[in-house]
Amino acid sequence: MRDSTICAGGLAAVLALGLLAAPAAAQTATPAPAPAAPAATAAAPATIKIGFLRSYEPTLALSVLDEPPEDIGLAGANVAIADNNTTGKFTGQNFTLETVTLKPGEDITPALDKMIADGIHYVVTDLSAADTLKVADAVAPSGALVLNAGALDDSLREENCRANMLHTAPTRSMLADGLVQYLMWKQWRNWVLISGSHDNDKLFADALKNAAKKFGGTIVEERVFEDKGGARNTDSGQALVQRQIPVFMQGLPEHDVVLVADESEVFGSYIPWRTWVPRPVAGSAGLRPSSWHPASEQWGGAQIQNRFEKASGRRMQSKDMQVWTAIRVLGEAASRTSSVDPAKIDTFIKGPDFTVAAFKGQRLTFRDWNWQLRQPVILGDQTSVVSASPQEGFLHQNSELDTLGVDKPETKCQF
Repeated sequence: MRDSTICAGGLAAVLALGLLAAPAAAQTATPAPAPAAPAATAAAPATIKIGFLRSYEPTLALSVLDEPPEDIGLAGANVAIADNNTTGKFTGQNFTLETVTLKPGEDITPALDKMIADGIHYVVTDLSAADTLKVADAVAPSGALVLNAGALDDSLREENCRANMLHTAPTRSMLADGLVQYLMWKQWRNWVLISGSHDNDKLFADALKNAAKKFGGTIVEERVFEDKGGARNTDSGQALVQRQIPVFMQGLPEHDVVLVADESEVFGSYIPWRTWVPRPVAGSAGLRPSSWHPASEQWGGAQIQNRFEKASGRRMQSKDMQVWTAIRVLGEAASRTSSVDPAKIDTFIKGPDFTVAAFKGQRLTFRDWNWQLRQPVILGDQTSVVSASPQEGFLHQNSELDTLGVDKPETKCQF
Protein backbone atom coordinates (compact mmCIF):
# COMPACT_ATOMS: atom_id res chain seq x y z
CA MET A 1 0.00 0.00 0.00
CA ARG A 2 2.71 2.41 0.90
CA ASP A 3 4.59 1.83 -2.37
CA SER A 4 1.38 2.12 -4.38
CA THR A 5 0.49 5.37 -2.72
CA ILE A 6 3.95 6.66 -3.24
CA CYS A 7 3.77 5.75 -6.96
CA ALA A 8 0.42 7.35 -7.36
CA GLY A 9 1.63 10.48 -5.63
CA GLY A 10 4.76 10.54 -7.80
CA LEU A 11 2.68 10.10 -10.93
CA ALA A 12 0.39 12.88 -9.89
CA ALA A 13 3.37 15.12 -9.32
CA VAL A 14 4.85 14.27 -12.70
CA LEU A 15 1.54 14.95 -14.45
CA ALA A 16 1.20 18.25 -12.65
CA LEU A 17 4.70 19.31 -13.67
CA GLY A 18 3.98 18.23 -17.25
CA LEU A 19 0.85 20.34 -17.40
CA LEU A 20 2.72 23.37 -16.08
CA ALA A 21 5.60 22.87 -18.49
CA ALA A 22 3.42 22.29 -21.57
CA PRO A 23 2.66 25.93 -22.33
CA ALA A 24 6.32 26.88 -22.05
CA ALA A 25 7.33 24.03 -24.33
CA ALA A 26 4.65 25.01 -26.80
CA GLN A 27 5.93 28.62 -26.89
CA THR A 28 9.45 27.37 -27.49
CA ALA A 29 8.43 25.03 -30.29
CA THR A 30 6.10 27.50 -32.11
CA PRO A 31 7.22 31.13 -31.73
CA ALA A 32 4.71 33.93 -32.21
CA PRO A 33 4.75 35.39 -35.72
CA ALA A 34 7.10 38.36 -36.15
CA PRO A 35 5.55 41.79 -36.70
CA ALA A 36 4.83 42.49 -40.37
CA ALA A 37 7.61 44.38 -42.15
CA PRO A 38 6.65 47.94 -43.07
CA ALA A 39 5.65 48.48 -46.69
CA ALA A 40 8.56 49.46 -48.93
CA THR A 41 8.76 53.25 -49.33
CA ALA A 42 8.82 54.76 -52.83
CA ALA A 43 12.27 55.57 -54.12
CA ALA A 44 13.21 59.23 -53.87
CA PRO A 45 12.99 61.03 -57.23
CA ALA A 46 16.27 61.34 -59.08
CA THR A 47 17.31 64.99 -59.34
CA ILE A 48 18.36 66.99 -62.38
CA LYS A 49 20.05 70.24 -61.39
CA ILE A 50 19.72 73.25 -63.68
CA GLY A 51 21.58 76.53 -63.32
CA PHE A 52 20.27 79.85 -64.64
CA LEU A 53 22.84 82.60 -65.10
CA ARG A 54 21.29 85.95 -66.03
CA SER A 55 22.24 89.59 -66.33
CA TYR A 56 19.79 92.30 -65.34
CA GLU A 57 19.62 95.91 -64.31
CA PRO A 58 16.76 98.40 -64.73
CA THR A 59 16.98 100.09 -68.12
CA LEU A 60 15.29 103.10 -69.63
CA ALA A 61 12.98 102.72 -72.59
CA LEU A 62 11.24 105.34 -74.69
CA SER A 63 7.94 104.03 -73.32
CA VAL A 64 7.46 102.83 -69.77
CA LEU A 65 5.44 99.99 -71.28
CA ASP A 66 8.63 98.67 -72.89
CA GLU A 67 10.75 98.62 -69.74
CA PRO A 68 11.66 94.98 -68.97
CA PRO A 69 10.25 93.68 -65.67
CA GLU A 70 12.70 92.70 -62.96
CA ASP A 71 11.84 89.02 -63.34
CA ILE A 72 12.14 88.95 -67.14
CA GLY A 73 13.28 85.47 -68.12
CA LEU A 74 13.31 84.32 -64.50
CA ALA A 75 9.53 84.08 -64.43
CA GLY A 76 9.71 81.80 -67.47
CA ALA A 77 12.30 79.65 -65.71
CA ASN A 78 10.12 79.21 -62.64
CA VAL A 79 7.09 78.16 -64.67
CA ALA A 80 9.20 75.71 -66.68
CA ILE A 81 10.60 74.08 -63.54
CA ALA A 82 7.06 73.68 -62.23
CA ASP A 83 5.97 72.14 -65.54
CA ASN A 84 8.93 69.74 -65.53
CA ASN A 85 8.18 68.65 -61.98
CA THR A 86 4.53 68.06 -62.79
CA THR A 87 5.64 65.43 -65.29
CA GLY A 88 8.45 64.35 -62.97
CA LYS A 89 5.95 63.13 -60.39
CA PHE A 90 5.05 60.32 -62.78
CA THR A 91 8.57 59.62 -64.07
CA GLY A 92 10.41 59.70 -60.75
CA GLN A 93 12.38 62.81 -61.69
CA ASN A 94 12.88 66.05 -59.80
CA PHE A 95 14.18 69.30 -61.30
CA THR A 96 15.86 72.04 -59.28
CA LEU A 97 16.87 75.55 -60.33
CA GLU A 98 19.82 77.56 -59.05
CA THR A 99 19.60 81.17 -60.26
CA VAL A 100 22.30 83.83 -60.16
CA THR A 101 21.55 87.38 -61.31
CA LEU A 102 24.51 89.57 -62.24
CA LYS A 103 24.81 93.17 -63.29
CA PRO A 104 25.88 93.75 -66.90
CA GLY A 105 29.66 93.49 -67.07
CA GLU A 106 29.99 91.69 -63.72
CA ASP A 107 32.44 88.76 -63.65
CA ILE A 108 30.62 85.50 -64.33
CA THR A 109 33.42 83.24 -63.08
CA PRO A 110 32.58 82.92 -59.34
CA ALA A 111 28.92 82.11 -59.97
CA LEU A 112 29.76 79.67 -62.74
CA ASP A 113 32.43 77.91 -60.70
CA LYS A 114 29.96 77.41 -57.86
CA MET A 115 27.36 75.93 -60.20
CA ILE A 116 29.83 73.39 -61.54
CA ALA A 117 31.02 72.59 -58.00
CA ASP A 118 27.38 72.00 -57.03
CA GLY A 119 27.13 69.32 -59.68
CA ILE A 120 25.11 71.33 -62.18
CA HIS A 121 25.42 69.91 -65.69
CA TYR A 122 22.95 72.25 -67.45
CA VAL A 123 23.44 76.02 -67.50
CA VAL A 124 20.76 78.22 -69.06
CA THR A 125 22.02 81.72 -69.86
CA ASP A 126 20.54 85.15 -70.44
CA LEU A 127 23.75 87.09 -70.97
CA SER A 128 25.57 89.14 -73.57
CA ALA A 129 27.10 87.30 -76.51
CA ALA A 130 30.60 87.70 -75.07
CA ASP A 131 29.63 86.33 -71.66
CA THR A 132 27.61 83.49 -73.19
CA LEU A 133 30.70 82.40 -75.11
CA LYS A 134 32.79 82.61 -71.93
CA VAL A 135 30.34 80.33 -70.15
CA ALA A 136 30.44 77.74 -72.94
CA ASP A 137 34.24 77.68 -72.99
CA ALA A 138 34.56 77.65 -69.20
CA VAL A 139 32.27 74.65 -68.65
CA ALA A 140 33.48 72.63 -71.65
CA PRO A 141 36.09 70.65 -69.64
CA SER A 142 33.37 69.50 -67.23
CA GLY A 143 31.14 68.32 -70.07
CA ALA A 144 28.33 70.70 -69.08
CA LEU A 145 25.76 71.82 -71.63
CA VAL A 146 24.87 75.51 -72.12
CA LEU A 147 21.47 76.63 -73.39
CA ASN A 148 21.56 80.22 -74.64
CA ALA A 149 18.15 81.77 -74.06
CA GLY A 150 19.10 85.44 -74.31
CA ALA A 151 21.72 86.40 -76.90
CA LEU A 152 20.45 86.96 -80.45
CA ASP A 153 23.86 87.24 -82.08
CA ASP A 154 24.33 85.16 -85.21
CA SER A 155 28.03 84.91 -84.41
CA LEU A 156 27.29 82.49 -81.55
CA ARG A 157 25.76 80.10 -84.09
CA GLU A 158 28.32 80.74 -86.81
CA GLU A 159 32.03 81.55 -86.43
CA ASN A 160 31.82 81.37 -82.61
CA CYS A 161 29.62 78.28 -82.35
CA ARG A 162 30.39 75.63 -79.76
CA ALA A 163 29.45 71.95 -79.64
CA ASN A 164 28.28 72.32 -76.01
CA MET A 165 26.11 75.40 -76.65
CA LEU A 166 22.48 75.17 -77.80
CA HIS A 167 20.23 78.15 -78.56
CA THR A 168 16.54 78.63 -77.81
CA ALA A 169 16.75 82.37 -78.47
CA PRO A 170 16.26 83.16 -82.16
CA THR A 171 18.94 84.96 -84.14
CA ARG A 172 18.69 88.45 -85.55
CA SER A 173 18.77 86.91 -89.01
CA MET A 174 15.77 84.70 -88.14
CA LEU A 175 13.82 87.71 -86.87
CA ALA A 176 14.73 89.82 -89.89
CA ASP A 177 13.87 87.02 -92.32
CA GLY A 178 10.51 86.47 -90.64
CA LEU A 179 9.65 90.17 -90.93
CA VAL A 180 10.84 90.53 -94.52
CA GLN A 181 8.93 87.43 -95.63
CA TYR A 182 5.73 89.08 -94.45
CA LEU A 183 6.52 92.37 -96.22
CA MET A 184 7.23 90.47 -99.43
CA TRP A 185 4.00 88.49 -99.01
CA LYS A 186 2.17 91.82 -98.72
CA GLN A 187 4.06 93.01 -101.82
CA TRP A 188 5.53 95.94 -99.94
CA ARG A 189 8.91 95.61 -101.62
CA ASN A 190 10.62 99.00 -101.23
CA TRP A 191 11.90 100.13 -97.87
CA VAL A 192 13.76 102.91 -96.10
CA LEU A 193 16.10 101.70 -93.33
CA ILE A 194 16.69 103.91 -90.28
CA SER A 195 19.26 102.48 -87.89
CA GLY A 196 20.75 103.58 -84.58
CA SER A 197 24.39 104.33 -83.96
CA HIS A 198 25.11 101.56 -81.42
CA ASP A 199 26.72 98.22 -82.27
CA ASN A 200 23.62 96.11 -81.64
CA ASP A 201 21.56 98.48 -83.81
CA LYS A 202 24.03 97.94 -86.64
CA LEU A 203 23.82 94.17 -86.22
CA PHE A 204 20.04 94.23 -86.64
CA ALA A 205 20.36 96.64 -89.57
CA ASP A 206 22.78 94.22 -91.24
CA ALA A 207 20.32 91.37 -90.69
CA LEU A 208 17.56 93.40 -92.35
CA LYS A 209 19.80 94.21 -95.31
CA ASN A 210 20.74 90.56 -95.71
CA ALA A 211 17.06 89.59 -95.58
CA ALA A 212 16.25 92.13 -98.28
CA LYS A 213 18.91 90.62 -100.51
CA LYS A 214 17.79 87.07 -99.69
CA PHE A 215 14.11 87.58 -100.53
CA GLY A 216 14.28 90.26 -103.22
CA GLY A 217 13.33 93.42 -101.36
CA THR A 218 14.90 96.81 -102.04
CA ILE A 219 16.25 99.26 -99.48
CA VAL A 220 15.96 102.55 -101.36
CA GLU A 221 17.82 104.61 -98.74
CA GLU A 222 19.56 104.20 -95.39
CA ARG A 223 19.84 106.79 -92.65
CA VAL A 224 21.50 106.70 -89.23
CA PHE A 225 19.94 108.29 -86.16
CA GLU A 226 22.86 109.38 -83.97
CA ASP A 227 22.46 108.96 -80.23
CA LYS A 228 23.53 112.31 -78.77
CA GLY A 229 22.43 111.49 -75.24
CA GLY A 230 20.24 113.78 -73.17
CA ALA A 231 17.20 113.19 -71.03
CA ARG A 232 14.52 111.02 -72.59
CA ASN A 233 11.71 112.20 -70.36
CA THR A 234 11.27 115.94 -70.27
CA ASP A 235 8.24 118.18 -70.21
CA SER A 236 9.01 119.43 -73.72
CA GLY A 237 10.03 116.04 -75.09
CA GLN A 238 6.91 115.17 -77.06
CA ALA A 239 6.74 118.60 -78.67
CA LEU A 240 10.38 118.39 -79.73
CA VAL A 241 9.96 114.90 -81.14
CA GLN A 242 6.86 115.94 -83.06
CA ARG A 243 8.89 118.65 -84.79
CA GLN A 244 12.21 116.84 -85.24
CA ILE A 245 11.24 113.39 -86.53
CA PRO A 246 9.26 114.54 -89.59
CA VAL A 247 12.16 116.78 -90.59
CA PHE A 248 14.57 113.86 -90.20
CA MET A 249 12.31 111.80 -92.47
CA GLN A 250 12.03 114.40 -95.24
CA GLY A 251 13.31 113.92 -98.77
CA LEU A 252 13.21 110.13 -98.89
CA PRO A 253 12.68 108.24 -102.17
CA GLU A 254 9.32 106.61 -102.74
CA HIS A 255 8.96 103.64 -100.38
CA ASP A 256 6.36 101.27 -98.95
CA VAL A 257 7.65 100.73 -95.40
CA VAL A 258 10.06 102.33 -92.93
CA LEU A 259 12.33 99.72 -91.34
CA VAL A 260 13.77 100.64 -87.94
CA ALA A 261 16.85 99.06 -86.32
CA ASP A 262 16.98 100.45 -82.78
CA GLU A 263 17.71 97.74 -80.23
CA SER A 264 19.16 100.41 -77.94
CA GLU A 265 15.78 102.11 -77.47
CA VAL A 266 16.96 105.56 -78.52
CA PHE A 267 14.49 106.65 -81.21
CA GLY A 268 12.51 103.73 -82.64
CA SER A 269 9.22 104.35 -80.85
CA TYR A 270 9.29 107.94 -82.09
CA ILE A 271 8.98 106.93 -85.75
CA PRO A 272 5.39 105.59 -86.06
CA TRP A 273 2.87 108.37 -86.73
CA ARG A 274 5.65 110.95 -87.14
CA THR A 275 6.95 110.12 -90.63
CA TRP A 276 6.91 112.87 -93.28
CA VAL A 277 4.67 110.79 -95.54
CA PRO A 278 2.20 108.22 -94.18
CA ARG A 279 3.93 104.86 -94.19
CA PRO A 280 3.82 101.75 -91.97
CA VAL A 281 6.80 101.14 -89.66
CA ALA A 282 8.38 97.77 -88.86
CA GLY A 283 11.41 96.33 -87.09
CA SER A 284 12.24 97.75 -83.66
CA ALA A 285 8.96 99.69 -83.72
CA GLY A 286 5.53 99.22 -85.26
CA LEU A 287 5.33 95.65 -86.56
CA ARG A 288 7.95 93.77 -84.52
CA PRO A 289 9.38 90.28 -85.05
CA SER A 290 9.90 88.19 -81.92
CA SER A 291 9.92 84.67 -80.54
CA TRP A 292 6.69 85.27 -78.60
CA HIS A 293 4.00 87.88 -78.00
CA PRO A 294 2.10 88.68 -74.79
CA ALA A 295 -1.15 88.38 -76.75
CA SER A 296 -0.33 85.01 -78.37
CA GLU A 297 -3.04 82.47 -77.56
CA GLN A 298 -3.16 80.29 -80.68
CA TRP A 299 -1.93 76.68 -80.79
CA GLY A 300 -2.74 76.19 -77.11
CA GLY A 301 -0.92 79.39 -76.15
CA ALA A 302 -3.75 80.38 -73.81
CA GLN A 303 -2.70 77.49 -71.53
CA ILE A 304 0.85 78.71 -71.00
CA GLN A 305 -0.30 82.33 -70.79
CA ASN A 306 -2.76 81.48 -68.03
CA ARG A 307 -0.21 79.46 -66.05
CA PHE A 308 2.39 82.15 -66.49
CA GLU A 309 0.08 85.00 -65.51
CA LYS A 310 -1.09 83.11 -62.43
CA ALA A 311 2.52 82.55 -61.36
CA SER A 312 3.98 85.97 -62.20
CA GLY A 313 1.11 88.43 -62.34
CA ARG A 314 1.88 89.53 -65.91
CA ARG A 315 1.80 88.29 -69.51
CA MET A 316 4.58 86.21 -71.00
CA GLN A 317 7.24 88.04 -73.04
CA SER A 318 9.75 86.73 -75.59
CA LYS A 319 12.61 86.22 -73.16
CA ASP A 320 10.32 84.39 -70.75
CA MET A 321 9.38 82.00 -73.54
CA GLN A 322 13.00 81.50 -74.59
CA VAL A 323 14.06 80.56 -71.05
CA TRP A 324 10.94 78.44 -70.55
CA THR A 325 11.71 76.54 -73.75
CA ALA A 326 15.33 75.92 -72.72
CA ILE A 327 14.28 74.30 -69.45
CA ARG A 328 11.46 72.38 -71.11
CA VAL A 329 13.99 70.97 -73.60
CA LEU A 330 15.70 69.33 -70.62
CA GLY A 331 12.44 68.15 -69.12
CA GLU A 332 11.26 66.67 -72.40
CA ALA A 333 14.54 64.84 -72.99
CA ALA A 334 14.63 63.46 -69.44
CA SER A 335 11.05 62.24 -69.75
CA ARG A 336 11.55 60.68 -73.18
CA THR A 337 14.72 58.84 -72.13
CA SER A 338 13.37 57.92 -68.66
CA SER A 339 16.79 58.89 -67.38
CA VAL A 340 18.69 61.48 -65.38
CA ASP A 341 21.99 60.44 -66.91
CA PRO A 342 23.44 63.57 -68.59
CA ALA A 343 25.10 61.51 -71.31
CA LYS A 344 21.79 59.92 -72.33
CA ILE A 345 19.88 63.20 -72.13
CA ASP A 346 22.48 65.14 -74.12
CA THR A 347 22.65 62.49 -76.82
CA PHE A 348 18.88 62.45 -77.18
CA ILE A 349 18.60 66.26 -77.40
CA LYS A 350 21.16 66.30 -80.20
CA GLY A 351 19.66 63.27 -81.93
CA PRO A 352 17.17 63.07 -84.82
CA ASP A 353 14.20 62.03 -82.68
CA PHE A 354 14.13 65.02 -80.34
CA THR A 355 11.27 67.52 -80.55
CA VAL A 356 9.76 69.97 -78.08
CA ALA A 357 6.35 71.65 -78.05
CA ALA A 358 6.32 75.41 -77.45
CA PHE A 359 2.80 76.58 -78.41
CA LYS A 360 3.84 77.71 -81.89
CA GLY A 361 1.82 75.41 -84.10
CA GLN A 362 4.47 72.73 -84.60
CA ARG A 363 7.03 70.78 -82.64
CA LEU A 364 10.48 72.35 -82.65
CA THR A 365 13.85 70.75 -83.39
CA PHE A 366 17.51 71.73 -83.29
CA ARG A 367 19.60 72.36 -86.40
CA ASP A 368 22.40 69.85 -86.24
CA TRP A 369 24.89 72.18 -87.91
CA ASN A 370 24.86 74.92 -85.22
CA TRP A 371 22.39 73.78 -82.50
CA GLN A 372 19.94 76.61 -83.16
CA LEU A 373 16.33 75.77 -82.32
CA ARG A 374 14.08 75.98 -85.36
CA GLN A 375 11.04 78.09 -84.52
CA PRO A 376 8.43 80.34 -86.13
CA VAL A 377 8.80 84.11 -85.80
CA ILE A 378 5.82 85.96 -84.36
CA LEU A 379 4.94 89.34 -85.89
CA GLY A 380 2.92 91.72 -83.76
CA ASP A 381 2.29 95.30 -82.76
CA GLN A 382 1.97 96.58 -79.22
CA THR A 383 -1.35 94.88 -78.55
CA SER A 384 -1.88 91.95 -80.92
CA VAL A 385 -0.37 89.22 -83.07
CA VAL A 386 -0.49 90.09 -86.78
CA SER A 387 1.09 87.01 -88.36
CA ALA A 388 3.69 84.28 -87.96
CA SER A 389 6.52 83.36 -90.32
CA PRO A 390 7.55 81.40 -92.33
CA GLN A 391 4.95 82.78 -94.70
CA GLU A 392 3.00 80.82 -97.26
CA GLY A 393 4.98 80.25 -100.43
CA PHE A 394 8.46 80.33 -98.88
CA LEU A 395 9.54 76.75 -99.40
CA HIS A 396 12.51 74.65 -98.32
CA GLN A 397 13.60 71.13 -99.24
CA ASN A 398 13.90 70.04 -95.60
CA SER A 399 11.90 72.37 -93.34
CA GLU A 400 10.16 75.65 -94.06
CA LEU A 401 11.53 76.83 -90.72
CA ASP A 402 14.96 76.71 -92.34
CA THR A 403 13.94 79.64 -94.54
CA LEU A 404 14.49 81.71 -91.37
CA GLY A 405 18.11 82.51 -90.58
CA VAL A 406 21.34 80.99 -91.84
CA ASP A 407 20.81 77.70 -93.68
CA LYS A 408 23.21 74.77 -93.66
CA PRO A 409 24.94 75.54 -97.00
CA GLU A 410 25.84 79.05 -95.78
CA THR A 411 26.87 78.22 -92.22
CA LYS A 412 30.31 79.12 -90.89
CA CYS A 413 29.93 76.84 -87.88
CA GLN A 414 32.49 74.09 -87.46
CA PHE A 415 32.30 72.07 -84.26
